[in-house]
This record gives sequence, structure tokens and C-alpha cells, in this order.
Amino acid sequence: MKIGILGGGLSGLTLGYLLSQKDIDFEILEKDCECGGLMRTREDAGFTFDCAGSHIIFSRNEESLNFILNLLQNNKVRTRRETRVLYDGRYVKYPFENGLSDLSKNDNFDCLFSFVQNLIKKEKGEIGKPVNLQEWFYYTFGSGISEKYLIPYNEKIWKFPTDQMGLDWVERVPDPPMGDIIKSSLGIETEGYRHQLFFYYPRVGGIQAIIKVFEEEIKEHIVTNFEITQVNKVNKWSVSDGKQEKQFDKIVSTIPIQNLINVMNAPKNEKKAVDNLKYNSLICVMIGLNSEKLNDLSWLYIPDKEILTHRISFPSNYSPKVAPKGKSAVLAEITCDKNSSLWNMSDNELKEKVIENLYLLKIIDKSDVCFAEVSRSEYAYVISDLDYKKNLAIAQDYAAEQGLNLLGRFGEFKYMNMDECIQSAMNCANKILSN
Repeated sequence: MKIGILGGGLSGLTLGYLLSQKDIDFEILEKDCECGGLMRTREDAGFTFDCAGSHIIFSRNEESLNFILNLLQNNKVRTRRETRVLYDGRYVKYPFENGLSDLSKNDNFDCLFSFVQNLIKKEKGEIGKPVNLQEWFYYTFGSGISEKYLIPYNEKIWKFPTDQMGLDWVERVPDPPMGDIIKSSLGIETEGYRHQLFFYYPRVGGIQAIIKVFEEEIKEHIVTNFEITQVNKVNKWSVSDGKQEKQFDKIVSTIPIQNLINVMNAPKNEKKAVDNLKYNSLICVMIGLNSEKLNDLSWLYIPDKEILTHRISFPSNYSPKVAPKGKSAVLAEITCDKNSSLWNMSDNELKEKVIENLYLLKIIDKSDVCFAEVSRSEYAYVISDLDYKKNLAIAQDYAAEQGLNLLGRFGEFKYMNMDECIQSAMNCANKILSN
């Protein structure tokens, strides 16, 4: 049996690696000249930047976490998370609800009072269950925390109204314990997202170091520069790039589900469903500075809509090997729709705007900038709107009817972190092996 794996990102490479351990014949078809997908890294002028936003290695799932760490062997650094939210000129501890004492007294009181009020109303049954993301924020955190941070930040990153977003991914956001909120307001130290309090990162090579380990192990099974134009099945699966045709007994697709459905010449109903699945694109502005250390932060969230970027990370604080000696690296992330004017803005204009924003926020000195480049990722974040489940189910049912396996963030069209992609690949490998 020969397996065709469409797409050479993290999910496809993980699956291929796992199949290779069991001597299963497979081939990975990747449209670009190199593998990696959202886990590509740029190394230039002595700097190392992850091209699709700041990646870190963490997980509640020990199997997935240990799998990644074992791949990296000694090429890893363990770091304590130091993250803030820049709100009203103040650096507020992250998560926001764990840093209320960093706010002004009025904002602190408003957040605590509305949180307690909300708890009382829920106990009395005066608040109905939430049906969209905005309602869930109010229901879980109260109006203060929701209106000051959660709603503006999420509408900035998703570029979508929170009252039109579903609840499919909120299980990753833990309910804040009442005791922690009160302690946070009083200035007693508390920690949220404890599973992410410490994280790992490759010492050298950026996040693509993980990809390169896979590539070295299974390089004879990888075909690059193969952009899929047609997929069909008669007796076997046939996959074509318009120049050559490859035959497989079974196919696993990690490419965006929209692309898959289109190259399969699916019926109109299925095409309409995937066309209505929403996602964001991502622009990253990579900045090198003639400053050895800007701060001790891992990353910084910025809910202010007047500032272009929603998150700034400081890779130099992940590993000492991502910038030349005496210099540091900053990565600014900007989400947008691929059809927007922002996506089509020139690299120079993007660099100028971001550098000016960071200068006005007193994060960098413009005179220190010695490197600046831009990268773009068309598929970055899955948007869970109110029709998400319905449209995804139509696409999934069609793939299942055809005997196709879907895998990965945009293959399964789910908000999945690295560890979830790896676990999903493990499950897929087990399913193949059991058959």
C-alpha cells in the first residue's frame, strides 16, 4: 500500500515520519520549494525569524511535547514566560485577569466589581447561556475585563465581530477562578495558563529546526515544487500537478480544505460550503536592532486598534542564538483579510508603519534598526463564525464519502497548535496502521 500525503507542513511531515518508522510506503507532495508551511524560518544577516509569527513549544499533552523535545535532542532552550498586555500605557500581566493590580484603581475596581456582579447574576439564573463569543466573554469575565481587553483584542486579531463568532475554540480559554481574580485585584501574585508558564524553543535554527529533523529522516519520500491541480479516484487515487501524475492507494490531505475541494471538482454545494469557511492571513514584520537587550518580555499583546500590530514578540529572549552578538530581534504580527488593502500594502510601507508604531510606544529606538523584512502567510488563523460548524460538516462529509483523510490546521480546518497537529498525526498514523 502506498500513501499520498498532500502538503509538507508540520502535520504531513509528522505523519510521514511516523509511517516511516513502520516501513509504510508513502510520498509527501509539497507545492513550494521547501517544506514547513507555517513553521518556516528566515535566517538573514545573522538574525533568525519565524516567518509566520512567534512559535513556542508547550503542551498539556505530554506525549506530543515529549515527541517534539526528543526530535530536537540538545537543540532546545527552556524559558519562563514573561508576557504583558499593553493597555492604556501600562504593562499589564498576562493573562489580563491575572494582572488587574497593574491597572489604574478605577479600571481595577471596574474589572473586579463587574466580575463579581456577573457571578451573582449567574448564580441567580439571571444570565442566559452564551451563544456567541462576545456573550461568552461577558458571561465568563464580566463587562470590565471584556470591554477593556478581550473584545477589542479579539476583534483586532480576528478582524471579525465577536458577536458573530462561535464558541468552538473557547475550551482553550480556562474559566478564571474567583479567588485568582480577587488576588489579582489586590496585587497578590497569581498565574494563568500554567501549562504555558514555561516553554521551549530551538537553540539554533528557529522553529523550522523541527521541520529539518523530519526532512533529514524522510527526505527520499518528499517531492517539492509539486502544486496539485487535480485529485480524482477510479481504482486508485490519482494526483496531478498538470505535468506529472502520481498514483496512491490512500490519500491524507493537509492542504487547505478549500484547495482540496476545488481540485477534486466537487459538487456546487460542497464548493459553496468551503468558500464560506473563513480564515485570516498574516503579515509579519521582522526587525533587527543594534541593541543587545530591549527587555525581559517573551511577547506583548496590543489591543489598541490605532496600532497596526496585535502582538510583538522578542525572539532574542527565547534563545541567545537568534541574533548576532550585541543585537536583538523583534517580530511584529498583523492579521488581515487576503483581499484587504493591508495585505496588498508594500513591504516598505509596512516596515515604516510598524517601526513608527513601536517607536511611539517606546518599545524601540528607530535609530537602532539595522534589519527589516516582511513575510506573508495566506492561510494563518481559522475563524469560527456562527456558520462554521455547518459549513465544515458539509466539507468533512464529502471528504469521508470519498475515502479521504483530513489532517492539520487547514486540512481539518480547526484552530490547532503544534502539539494538537502532532497528536492528530499520531492518531491518523494509528488509524492507517490498524487497517
